[in-house]
Amino acid sequence: MIIVGNGTVITLDDQQRVIENGAVLIEKDRILDVGKTEDLMQRFSDVTFIDAKHGLIMPGMTNIHTHFYSAFARGMAVPGEPAQNFPQILERLWWKLDKALNLEAVYYSALVSMIENIKNGTTTIIDHHASPFAVTESLLHIAKAAEFTGIRTSLCYEVSDRDGEKVTKQGIEENKRFIEYTQKADNPLLKGTFGIHASFTVSDQTLEHCATVCKDLNSGIHIHVAEDRFDVEETERQFGISVVERLEKFRLLGPKTIAAHCVHITEQEIDILVRTQTAVAHNPESNMGNAVGCAPIKKFLEAGMRVGMGTDGYTSDMFEGIKVGNLLHKHENKDPQAAWVEIPQMIFTNNREILTNHFGQPLGVLKPGAYADVITIDYHPTTPIHKDNYYGHLLFGVSGGMVNTTIIGGKIRMCDRQLVEIDEKEITRMARQLAKTLWSQL
Repeated sequence: MIIVGNGTVITLDDQQRVIENGAVLIEKDRILDVGKTEDLMQRFSDVTFIDAKHGLIMPGMTNIHTHFYSAFARGMAVPGEPAQNFPQILERLWWKLDKALNLEAVYYSALVSMIENIKNGTTTIIDHHASPFAVTESLLHIAKAAEFTGIRTSLCYEVSDRDGEKVTKQGIEENKRFIEYTQKADNPLLKGTFGIHASFTVSDQTLEHCATVCKDLNSGIHIHVAEDRFDVEETERQFGISVVERLEKFRLLGPKTIAAHCVHITEQEIDILVRTQTAVAHNPESNMGNAVGCAPIKKFLEAGMRVGMGTDGYTSDMFEGIKVGNLLHKHENKDPQAAWVEIPQMIFTNNREILTNHFGQPLGVLKPGAYADVITIDYHPTTPIHKDNYYGHLLFGVSGGMVNTTIIGGKIRMCDRQLVEIDEKEITRMARQLAKTLWSQL
């Protein structure tokens, strides 16, 4: 057993408890108890003690939409003229990068991304992968990286028609094989879902095929939805229907589905997503960086939509995402009160509910029975911290680089800022070599 103690515990439970000089008791991969440090230490003496050193103890951060392979885009010079709009960003950057990936590059890009997540205290991630010229077994290579690092993740391959019929079929089969593999393995750290790129890159025939496979596997999908107006306009032009209506038509919406972005959806589409209980992933940094617009999050939440937060590959630091999301909605709405309620609801409540539904057991909370994903943060507040103001401390005082210890599924993956059984220098050395080769092929 492990006791993480001697810190201020932010439980993020339904009572929003904040426990001074608190501790978390871990047995195997679950939380056994949460309370005062001295009480737990008196009751359980034969334990490994992790000293939070008067800092914060809280659940690991979570991310419901990212792309591990984007790690290899950092510092990359994009060939040709600079992109002027979102379709050009896809064509000139991401669709060139993903085509250059081989299985070794898939593995190492996932490794370095996972290491960064662990160092920033992000313990559960839903990834959306693409490597059109290395489709088969790509998800197994990412899963191998996840097993090595110990991170909790759900994986999918993005099906698209943009690279031809052969690659489309490979993508469908890769999703199918991997979902079957994870269902059989029943590993609490690894799940699979069915990936689709976006409405405008898949035909009706492809969507029907995906829907049939998903029904057979009892799986939802993970797809980009109305990220840019181009998706909306092209779907209307090609198929005469809106993006969300098209997904509903093919029976692809529901509680197991994640619709990323949803920046440009209509009132009718909002109603459909609410009615089908489809989860939505808001990605503020990506939306700003790609200049695609700002999703009306307040309207979504007031309508009863299940909106969580991701990063779309822009960062591994969810504390950074909180800060950017807070600023984006204040700026967009010209309202200093905007996002005070919405951002913490998305990242701390809705992410937890979406991921608990996805992984089948409680996570993202410190309470008995929840998965033991726990972080400590080297933060020593200069003002009082309690249940009514802890979010203000996380928003204005904490960053991922302050995370000191990361525990995932009851296993210590980083302690005192030192990764456990992970040679970061060697992994990053290999990643640099692979990235250099990959860039030369663009």
